Amino acid sequence: MVIFRLPTVLLAIALSIWSLSSQASTPALTLEEANRLASLPLKCTQVEYPNKLNQVLDSDEYLKSPKALHPAFYGCFDWHSSVHGHWMMVNLLRNFPDLADREAINKVLQTNLTAENIATEVAFFATPGNKNYERTYGWAWLLTLAAELHSWDDPLARKLEQNLQPLTELMVSKYETFLPKLIYPIRTGEHPNTAFGLSMAYDFALVTADNALAELIRSRALHWYLNDKQCPLSWEPNGFDFLSPCFEELNLMRKVLAAEQFKNWAGDFMPELSNQTFTLEPARVSDRTDGKLVHLDGLNFSRAWSLYGVAKAFPVEYGHLREIGDAHVNAALPTIVDNHYEGTHWLGSFAMYALLSREGL
Repeated sequence: MVIFRLPTVLLAIALSIWSLSSQASTPALTLEEANRLASLPLKCTQVEYPNKLNQVLDSDEYLKSPKALHPAFYGCFDWHSSVHGHWMMVNLLRNFPDLADREAINKVLQTNLTAENIATEVAFFATPGNKNYERTYGWAWLLTLAAELHSWDDPLARKLEQNLQPLTELMVSKYETFLPKLIYPIRTGEHPNTAFGLSMAYDFALVTADNALAELIRSRALHWYLNDKQCPLSWEPNGFDFLSPCFEELNLMRKVLAAEQFKNWAGDFMPELSNQTFTLEPARVSDRTDGKLVHLDGLNFSRAWSLYGVAKAFPVEYGHLREIGDAHVNAALPTIVDNHYEGTHWLGSFAMYALLSREGL
């Protein structure tokens, strides 16, 4: 048998290249990445057109411009994208004191999130046919924005949180009214997905100590999902998914179940995940100028945040999922800061949420 030995210098070079490659493939929300991503909401939260309103028109009385209807959240193509763009900017200000666009973001937040603008946003939900507007995707992101403001120890955050409070309370009341009436969960890979909406709202309830909302969400999650088994991951993704029905449910149940109960449940729900050799190919986008097809970049990020959540909570049983999450983030992250508004108006928030979910792993 012949044993080949690399000279010491070549071995050092090889190890150096491997180390750099490994570091390059490890996604992280550095200041450099934060500055890159910050440009996305900053460019769109005050851009009125193009715009997709998704409203119900009871008469021509309600034919108004996006900014007249939604003076706080008129930008970024649609209401929910504007909401999570504002969440993204608040999070960046909170976590990156040296952010390059700090002053510009501060100005946008103070201009958009005034008490007067929020009052108009609240009034919209009372217009005929629009009480269920943005159910539950936009509701979930609004509560996520509220939770971010609540968690930020800063005078600006206190002012903005107070301004937002009437809309926050409205969203909580809508959850409390809607969830008991929903007989069957919605398992789509797009906006109405029930597990996603509950997961975000549950985090808000924990952050703000809203025990009643937390218990309502927990009870409904157990009612809908506790007996689920063998989630058909091979059926995913659908062509326009930006959420995984299987992984969003897994992520929610991780939050509402005790550790041992979750491990038993997950073993029945997605038994393949505990296999150390489990693999999952990131979704591929064929055309990023197509507003629906580019959803799959969002799927890569949302899969990643679910994988990271489970890996972080259960490093022994599911720690290997971190690498799969990294592969999903790396498949989408380099492409989202481009000139294609179909993706740039929303994908930054998904990317940042995934990167934040990875912290501590």
